[in-house]
Amino acid sequence: MRHSKEDKAASHERIVDVAAARIRESGTEQPGVAEIMRAAGLTHGGFYKHFGSRDELIAEAVKRALTDSESRVPELTAGAEDPLAAFADAYVSAAHRDDPASGCGVVALGTDMPRVGGLAQEAYRVQVERYLAHLQPLLGGDDDEARRRATVTLSAMVGAVMIARALGPTPGSDEILRDVREAVRERRLV
Repeated sequence: MRHSKEDKAASHERIVDVAAARIRESGTEQPGVAEIMRAAGLTHGGFYKHFGSRDELIAEAVKRALTDSESRVPELTAGAEDPLAAFADAYVSAAHRDDPASGCGVVALGTDMPRVGGLAQEAYRVQVERYLAHLQPLLGGDDDEARRRATVTLSAMVGAVMIARALGPTPGSDEILRDVREAVRERRLV
C-alpha cells in the first residue's frame, strides 16, 4: 500500500510539473488534459484519480509555474558583488526570453490571470509580492521609496521579457532586453 501512495504522489507531481511547463509555454487555456497526461507518461483515464477537474489541475499548475522560478532568486543573488545586477542579468536575458517552459510564471501568465481569476490569480498576487520582497532590500531597504523602486523595477523587468517574447529573437527584442537590463543594473528606473 505504501508503494502505491508513493507512486500516486510521484505521478501527481509529474502531472503538475508537465502542466506548469505547458501553461508557461502556451497559457492556461491551451493544454488539454489528454495532452498533459500523455506528456506525463500516463493515461487520460487516470486524471480523475489526481484531480477533481481541469480547473483544479490548472490552479495547482499555476502555483507551481509561479514558484518554480522564484526559488532560483536566492541562488542568483547570494554572494554576488551586485545582487540586483545578478538578478537582472539572469531575468532580463535572451535565455529567459527563449525558454518560457522553464521561465518565470509572472511573465508567462500575466495576461491569463484576469480570465482565470480565483485561486490562480491569488497565487499570482502572492508571487508578485515575493518578488517585490526580494527586490526591495536590493533597492535601498524597507521604506516606501524602496518599495516604489522595487515595483517599478519588477514591472520593467517583467514587461521587457514579455515584449521580447512577443517580438521573438530579433535585434529589436535583444535591444529591449539590453536596455532594460542596463537600466536596472545602473538603477536608472527611478
